[in-house]
Amino acid sequence: MKRFLTMIAVTVFCVVGLVACSSQYVIGTKDGRMLTTDSKPKLDETTGMYIYDDEEGRETMIKKDDVVQILER
Repeated sequence: MKRFLTMIAVTVFCVVGLVACSSQYVIGTKDGRMLTTDSKPKLDETTGMYIYDDEEGRETMIKKDDVVQILER
């Protein structure tokens, strides 16, 4: 029984840790759009594009020049 309770406690701890670590970001663009991301946008210096995962989990890119601000939600 004690082992079972320990397993439950470890599982709950891991789930809470994963949920707390994931952050959404909002990208504000020059044309007024607000794009919500499921990952922190990363700048690819060679292409001048931000790469991020959109709300549906697809990898998406946007030009650095089109971005006004990036905020953590």
